[in-house]
Amino acid sequence: MHTKHTINLAHRPALQLGQHALVMGILNVTPDSFSDGGTHNAIDAALAHARLMLAEGADIIDIGGESTRPGAEPVGTQQELDRVMPVIDAIRAAGITVPISIDTMKPLVAHQALEAGADIINDVNGLQGPPEMAEIAAVMEAPVIAMHWDRNWTADTDPLPAMMSYFRSTLDIASRAGIAPQTVILDPGFGFTKTLNQNYSILRQINELTHEFPTNALLVGTSRKSMIGKLLDNLPGERLAGTIATTVQGYERGGHIFRVHDVAPNRDALRVAEATLYGPPQN
Repeated sequence: MHTKHTINLAHRPALQLGQHALVMGILNVTPDSFSDGGTHNAIDAALAHARLMLAEGADIIDIGGESTRPGAEPVGTQQELDRVMPVIDAIRAAGITVPISIDTMKPLVAHQALEAGADIINDVNGLQGPPEMAEIAAVMEAPVIAMHWDRNWTADTDPLPAMMSYFRSTLDIASRAGIAPQTVILDPGFGFTKTLNQNYSILRQINELTHEFPTNALLVGTSRKSMIGKLLDNLPGERLAGTIATTVQGYERGGHIFRVHDVAPNRDALRVAEATLYGPPQN
């Protein structure tokens, strides 16, 4: 049911993706992210949270220094660097070798983060922003998480065909830049310009992406998002149960990596889902 992928990292063991789901722990070093803004934007707090997520079973740490919530103020390049670089430095100085993804729209931030010890570019523009992003990924041999964020998307957009067209453009950009196609991980971008119905339609049919793009792994990022809050009428901190439900649904439909705030409960849910689909681990 799950496609298998080996994604090489320049300085760490390759990611092995398939029926065993990987958990990506979110480390926002921002004052204004929608759920945890201001919680981990001091270096000591960020390092402590990274250690906690690793202890809870995170396979990847995703570090971001600019909020993409609706209405968030844009952040300048230097300000974003001032937020993320000390945290990457502190994590690597502490001897933590887990893969790090840098969540940024800015090529310079991506480049400096990779040089400091990050491994993966997480681009919410899906390589359809500044062209330098794809060039940096190619030169640095860094895998790219390419998220879907179409600013021209409307409530009348038919989600899956439009998303497939967008990702074909992304993969064409990657190919022209010299990025190995299999190192591009696709992220449907839940919540980004999408209506409630569109979000759940995408989640319901997400296996169609793995059929259309069999060489690309799939990342699911629904954690604490408004698609859960609007449905359940609750606040971000109250959305764990809803997040776990979407995590399991995404896994059952072929997802490989799950970007979450709450590592341990999502990890446990994924292990149960894995055992249900494929059987418990054989000791």
